[in-house]
Amino acid sequence: MTIAHKFPVVKAEMLIRRPTYEVFEAFENPAITTKFWFTKSSGRLEAGSHVRWEWEMYGVSDIVHVKEIRQNDYILLESSDGTLIEWVFATRDEDGTFVTIANSGFTGTGDEILQQAIDSMGGYTMVLCGLKAYLEHGIVLNLVADKAPDAHVQG
Repeated sequence: MTIAHKFPVVKAEMLIRRPTYEVFEAFENPAITTKFWFTKSSGRLEAGSHVRWEWEMYGVSDIVHVKEIRQNDYILLESSDGTLIEWVFATRDEDGTFVTIANSGFTGTGDEILQQAIDSMGGYTMVLCGLKAYLEHGIVLNLVADKAPDAHVQG
């Protein structure tokens, strides 16, 4: 079952040539997710939990609320800004999973909503590309860190 999104809805989708349980675990388990997305997490995704994700190179974080999770099938999160992020994992064969990430609930002026939607679609596309490289080939591409190297926080 999918949620009724607030428009606009942006989607990023990709076939990951790994079993569904492995692709799902990559998003649920921060020890794996930190290889292709955020740098630090307060814990695994579990229904009802609030999890803090950090992108230490940029000095930013977000607290997400896990609204629903169905093992190897579906994840629904609400970000601290009120946007909804939905993951759907569709098994293609024993070694293939089609992942769809939908993001909605953007607020602001028309131009602000448009910019948030564009940024979201690009960001989730990078996340899926990083996931694909990591799970299929064991390569850490550093896509998120290299997207805006001039924005890194100087320590």
